Amino acid sequence: MESKNILIKDATIIADEIIKGSLLIENDKIVEISDKIGISDAEELILADDKILLPGLVNTHTHLSMTLMRGLADDIPLDSWLNNHIWPVEANLKGEHCYVGALLACAEMIKSGTTCFNDMYFFMDQVAKAADEAGIRGMLSHGMIDFGDEEKRKNEFKETRRIIKKCHNTGDGRIKVAFGPHSPYTCSQELLEGVKKESNKYGVRIHIHVSETQKEVSDIQEIHGKRPFEYLNDINFLGEEVTAAHAVWVSDSEIDIIKEKNVKLSHNPSSNMKLSSGISPVAKLLDKEVCVSLGTDGPASNNNMDLFEEMKISALLQKVNTMDPTVLSAENVYKMATINGANSLGLENEIGSIGVGKKADIVLVNKKIPKLTPFRNPISHLVYSASGGDVDTVLCNGEILMKNKELLTIDEARVIEIAENASEDLLSKC
Repeated sequence: MESKNILIKDATIIADEIIKGSLLIENDKIVEISDKIGISDAEELILADDKILLPGLVNTHTHLSMTLMRGLADDIPLDSWLNNHIWPVEANLKGEHCYVGALLACAEMIKSGTTCFNDMYFFMDQVAKAADEAGIRGMLSHGMIDFGDEEKRKNEFKETRRIIKKCHNTGDGRIKVAFGPHSPYTCSQELLEGVKKESNKYGVRIHIHVSETQKEVSDIQEIHGKRPFEYLNDINFLGEEVTAAHAVWVSDSEIDIIKEKNVKLSHNPSSNMKLSSGISPVAKLLDKEVCVSLGTDGPASNNNMDLFEEMKISALLQKVNTMDPTVLSAENVYKMATINGANSLGLENEIGSIGVGKKADIVLVNKKIPKLTPFRNPISHLVYSASGGDVDTVLCNGEILMKNKELLTIDEARVIEIAENASEDLLSKC
């Protein structure tokens, strides 16, 4: 197969240092970063003198297909939100709903600079189909729930094995599969222990919700006599392959366990605020050198998937929570959305930063706009001033997914239309 070269010329590049230069891509990788690359070295040229070049953002906790439920149940507590609104709708989900909802989410993520996501939901082969068509990178897990029911537990493992066999390492290696036990309060000990065993067998990661609400913590304490991370540690569930979403209500002793076991955490501030779940002690976690990344959660509890917005909210929330303006600097929260996200998914050697040999997952942000002027501090501007709508061009795995704000792999108007129809069909069944 002939190689394909793309040259991004004269960008402000956010790498180990911030430099003005050009970047050469060959097939799916960055092969050169320099201010001396000639135009003749590439088949395709992207002029980027007025652009900031950064790695594609990594969203480490999503439920993509819940785009179809956006705005369905706002301004209510998590327990009621799930039991009285979301789960009844999800009982009527079909594969086509999940495909369309995921395709809509992929369009939204690409347009706001996200090139990799970590998803837990249902009909995950349909989500894989959408991600493959969109050209985005994703880690997919079937949401496993058994409530102690042995037959349901067997079916959850059967479905996860099916998705692994069908989807793992597909889409030119962009699509990977993980185990997705929903949470300690919806999964039996037998399911959790089985997940640990089988994830080791298949060599895949684990994605789980932990300690999202005070109610979850008190319920786990009542049943098991321990806090959630203590319980998971006691059954030997925790490890470096685990990405735990939320971690809002964690004790100091649990933070020590998280650090010791090298568990990765996904911080979801907008969803946690909207559902009044609480504020994760991110500043304390980072001080302990825990890997904390960023997630939007699902579009029914956020209600968008803009990681630029999530970066700013994360920083501001920690500052006002600790009453310390120095905590969670722009640089640290930028790392949460990029290299920490990659590390959280075991992909730090491939994505999450700009460097020779890394995958060409790249975002260009327009810097010649009023809110980024005067242009004096690129990372500060990306965190505090920019939004997803300022993204101009997006590449993933060396393929251009959006150029000059135009989606190239997704028919945006068509996706909006079919998503409206799919949402209406889904809600009509309730």
